[in-house]
Amino acid sequence: MHVGVVGGGIAGVTAALALGRELPGCRVTVLEGGSRIGGKLSVSEVAGVPVDEGAEALLNRRPEAVALTREAGLGADLVHPETTSSAIWTRGGVRPLPPTLMGVPTDLAALARSGIVSRTGLVRARLDRVLPRSPVRGDAAVGSVVGRRLGREVRDRLLEPLLGGVYAGHAAELSLRAGVPQLSALADADRSLLSAAADAAARSDRAAEGPVFAGICGGVGRLPEAVARASSAEIRMGAMVRRLERRTDGWRLVVGPTRDEEVLDVDAVVIAVPAAPAARLLKPHAAIAAEHLEAIGYASVAVVTFAFARRAVGDRLAGSGFLVPPVDGRSVKAATYSTNKWAWMADADPDVVIVRTSLGRYAEERDLQRDDVDLAAVALEDLRAATGIMNPPIDTRVTRWGGGLPQYHVGHGDRVAAIRSDVAGLPGVAVCGAAYDGLGIAACVASAHAAATRVAGWLGAPGRIGA
Repeated sequence: MHVGVVGGGIAGVTAALALGRELPGCRVTVLEGGSRIGGKLSVSEVAGVPVDEGAEALLNRRPEAVALTREAGLGADLVHPETTSSAIWTRGGVRPLPPTLMGVPTDLAALARSGIVSRTGLVRARLDRVLPRSPVRGDAAVGSVVGRRLGREVRDRLLEPLLGGVYAGHAAELSLRAGVPQLSALADADRSLLSAAADAAARSDRAAEGPVFAGICGGVGRLPEAVARASSAEIRMGAMVRRLERRTDGWRLVVGPTRDEEVLDVDAVVIAVPAAPAARLLKPHAAIAAEHLEAIGYASVAVVTFAFARRAVGDRLAGSGFLVPPVDGRSVKAATYSTNKWAWMADADPDVVIVRTSLGRYAEERDLQRDDVDLAAVALEDLRAATGIMNPPIDTRVTRWGGGLPQYHVGHGDRVAAIRSDVAGLPGVAVCGAAYDGLGIAACVASAHAAATRVAGWLGAPGRIGA
């Protein structure tokens, strides 16, 4: 048996590893169109210190990503943040982020002390406890649900920056059900969002097992290569799959440029690429799935990483960083004080402080049209205004992720269900990745496992080759 995996991001290499485990002796070929594997997980040096260019953390309280890290041989390098205390840069100051459940306050007294919302905003938020129940029928924009219960200020200054950090999206468009399932459960559980959030936080604290997040010494970007090495798959870079063609007994992948195309005949296929290329491959065979995939929007973002001499920073940076509400009109949407957060990074060079800033939201790409020098200057200007660091950085790196983050707009859950239903009619084909059930690494790993299980089950069915 031979399975082709289209795409060498974390979902693709995870699917390859899982297929090798579920189908011993099966030949697996991963076809990656770019020059490296890993997708948006990558590490490069800034001032001699290895720093992630994309995601820098794994969700520790969800098992998939941490288990994969151990399976890939990096278990000894799993670490946890030194600090997770974050802040919101708003209303003229960097203010401590009070306890929230994805933007819904769980402690109104802490919210009042933070100064993030005004007294009027606090009074409006408290009305949630006496307002009549407002049930959410079907799906809705998370911003409309939170705004209706807690008011504009909580929506704009707590919810929006948190969603911006995850999706680079907007609360007015993101799906409550698919985008923020924690809040969806709260909205269904109690008349009051505040009461439901406080109860959920108390239950979570009682049941908590270990830190929320984990990292990998040397960077999370090490993970895809380690997974690829742990698999028995053939990994091919520079192998863009241009077409998927149906054969009597399987599938044909047409690879490479038109003038020098190559064909690869396989028994089954896992499609682990973003929505647009997945739609292009599926369109001749699953038109409904392709139509829904084409409707998934993507946000472009940039990560500008600065290295400063520690003596120039002093004690200006506290906690793990800050988020920025869009209503404040800043270019930077978040900053992470990486050497505060990860001990291994601080140990790499005690004289260097690393700060990562991120820019870009869905359909807001004006700043991203700047060249690297101007983009870094804009990010540095905001960072200086927030922290008071006036000395120039000793090194800077600009990383751009064009179309990097899928948007889970209202109705996303139904869209994904329609995609999967249509693809289910294609024998031996499965899809996985960030476009479907979650953007985080753990969600992508779970998606890859499900795709591998579907393909393995189909290949092992009675009457199939090798069954």
